[in-house]
Amino acid sequence: MKKKVLSLVCMAVLAFGLVGCGNKDAASDTKTETPEVTPASVATDSSVADDASGEAIDISGVKLISDGVLSVGADVAYPPFEDFAEDGTTPIGFDVDIITAVADKLGLKVNIINTAWDGIFAGIGVNYDVACSAITITPERQETMLFSTPYINNYQSVVLRADDDTEIASFNDLEGKTIAVQKETTSDILMSDYKSTGTINVQIVANEKITSCFTQLLNGEVDAVVVDSTVADGFLNSSDDYKIVYKDTAEAEQFGIAISVDNPELQKAINEALAELEAEGYIQETYDYWFGTVAE
Repeated sequence: MKKKVLSLVCMAVLAFGLVGCGNKDAASDTKTETPEVTPASVATDSSVADDASGEAIDISGVKLISDGVLSVGADVAYPPFEDFAEDGTTPIGFDVDIITAVADKLGLKVNIINTAWDGIFAGIGVNYDVACSAITITPERQETMLFSTPYINNYQSVVLRADDDTEIASFNDLEGKTIAVQKETTSDILMSDYKSTGTINVQIVANEKITSCFTQLLNGEVDAVVVDSTVADGFLNSSDDYKIVYKDTAEAEQFGIAISVDNPELQKAINEALAELEAEGYIQETYDYWFGTVAE
């Protein structure tokens, strides 16, 4: 896989034509109601951030775990959204570039905190300010957290080995097969629903890491991987061993940055930053780099 840390100094900022996708169902509105919750901390240096165009984004009411730093929870094992560089310690990927650009717009440094997916939401507002890790915006999640405006579209897809001639025209064609998914992601929920309702008889292998799913597929341990289409695009962009045989384009998902319900000021500031990145072309440029395809 191609790996690159995009320079915020040298690169112009991105197009928001990707709006609408997600890792881990899609919703058109973000939750704005904010119940009374004690914030983890409040930034003492209330100010505004000057972006590259000279316009100010107000962050005076933003609550931060650490002053001057946007702390970000991410499961750094979901390429090409987040992964480690060859040094084994530096986070890189699409989400890393996006949230770093957002932080830069807000005049903040960024601190990526590697967090297991199954506990990532519990840490928002406690261990880190936001979570940015290919997170699908769903009505259920909107009940307990805020979301930014969506920054990418995603669809559930089926991936086979490149030499497998099996025809898959819908998820129903997975009948009788063994499939790999990442545990507790949208793909896992979807396939579990198909199985529990008796729609298809399928054996599900749920892994902690998405990379394990693709390894199992390549080794012949499973017949297929059900995964976010964006992730599949990334794997196909770096390897000829796989192919996407089905993409459920009728059910679009949207990814957003998850924020604590007690921090609407941060939600507002992040949305302003994303809108500027959209207008400047940064999101589209970053998408094209990491996924190697034109955003849908």
